Amino acid sequence: MARAMILLWVLTLILLVPAISVVAQSIGVNWGTITFRQLDPNIVVKMLHDNGFKKVKLFEPDSGILDALAGTDIEVMLGIPNYFLQTLSSDYKSAQAWVKQNVTAYNPGKKDGVNIKIVTVGNEAFLTSYNGTYINITYPAMKNIYKALDEAGFGNKQIKVSTPVNGDVYTTTSYRPSDGVFRPDIKDVMIQICQFLQENESPFIVNIYPFFNLYQTPGFPEEYAFFDNNGNFSLEDHGAYYTNVFDANVDNLVASMRKAKFNNLQIVVGEVGWPSDGNVYATPKNAERFYNGLFKKLANKKGTPLMPNLDPEVYLFCLLDENFKSTDPGLFERHWGMFTFDGQPKYPMDLSGKGQNKMLVGAKNVPYLAKQWCVHNKDASNQQDLPEKVGYACNNTDCTSISEGASCGGISADMNASVAFNMYYQMQDQNKKACDFQGLAKITTNDPSTGNCHFPIMFKKYVPSPGSHHGHHSGAGYSSSYLSLPFLFQIVVGICLVLFA
Repeated sequence: MARAMILLWVLTLILLVPAISVVAQSIGVNWGTITFRQLDPNIVVKMLHDNGFKKVKLFEPDSGILDALAGTDIEVMLGIPNYFLQTLSSDYKSAQAWVKQNVTAYNPGKKDGVNIKIVTVGNEAFLTSYNGTYINITYPAMKNIYKALDEAGFGNKQIKVSTPVNGDVYTTTSYRPSDGVFRPDIKDVMIQICQFLQENESPFIVNIYPFFNLYQTPGFPEEYAFFDNNGNFSLEDHGAYYTNVFDANVDNLVASMRKAKFNNLQIVVGEVGWPSDGNVYATPKNAERFYNGLFKKLANKKGTPLMPNLDPEVYLFCLLDENFKSTDPGLFERHWGMFTFDGQPKYPMDLSGKGQNKMLVGAKNVPYLAKQWCVHNKDASNQQDLPEKVGYACNNTDCTSISEGASCGGISADMNASVAFNMYYQMQDQNKKACDFQGLAKITTNDPSTGNCHFPIMFKKYVPSPGSHHGHHSGAGYSSSYLSLPFLFQIVVGICLVLFA
């Protein structure tokens, strides 16, 4: 009887312990912070653990995040923003100070420290849109950071140095991936960087975005952006066939490196993902489909035609939505997260690649504000003022979900106004005065969410615990951007057409 009771007790414990997702060792995740309000980093680190993530990539040092990662086994790729490259390239003392403040202070290599494995110097510094600003300073900055790390006791490849690049650093002389070459204007510096990476056994980090191929290229075959390719589209290259643009992109890089006489550099995909809102192609269904294909490919260790044995580390982009990102590239920029800004999963996934999709484990113990929302007051007598008030709200909050083809777009002018008013209200910490708009808005305790159109609730501001490193944030200088004027114009005109038709 006692033995049976013990067995029952053990089984009960097993059932009560939450299952941890199985994540391939090659999968990490980007953790961006361009958001109105960050979740408590300790909550996010718990979420990483609950979902089995062992690798995380940060775009810059954030003391609250690094404190939360201390003492865990999560490997960290720590970034340095582009705006710091000029200083680091010309002033070695600045490189020493950066390493002391952002690496040494967090005791990497020690049990209670942050498990920093790679420092990335700059991010996509050679984008053509930067007009050559960082071409001549990225490599010198890399060398200075490497030297400072070595001097601080992190040499012998304990902490490696690299720089993530965008796929536009290489091109092709034809449509074939095998004809890939480094872009002529940066060929010399790319060879210098490849030589540096080879000598120090550091990875070549490339960011690949099939979504942009589809979004930016008129006539691009939609199926070619996905791994399952239901349209049977393929690209022939000297007897090899490409059925997805991800593989073609990787082999374009491989061919470029081989032509430059670098045949054995480790390739890491620093960013890859799919947005879930803000564009007709950016939907939860498409995001789920893209990740399904990616995870199956990684699980099967299926390489590319030029590198059939390639099994790269891949960092998903990204963990959480960032609702203060610039919308200049597109309104979808604020919706790359696998989780909403408050840490809730958007669609089912199976990180192991076995196709057994289920919702990931969301953030727990999020300190939400009251369950109340701000919506359009249809009984107000001054409806003619609605476009102006919605325009004001959208210029001071995130209205990307009411764009054409987005989750709340095209429902009704009333719904558009409610989405705008609620986002503004939540970002003002549910201040009663923030839900007035001259009588055109009102507070409700009935959730106005409908279908895929979700009305969020804000959570309380995170306050770091006493004694933490929090207070320094070497990434100060992040610039937030509200919605573009053309998009605001579309919203206001759309509401006017409905109201005054």
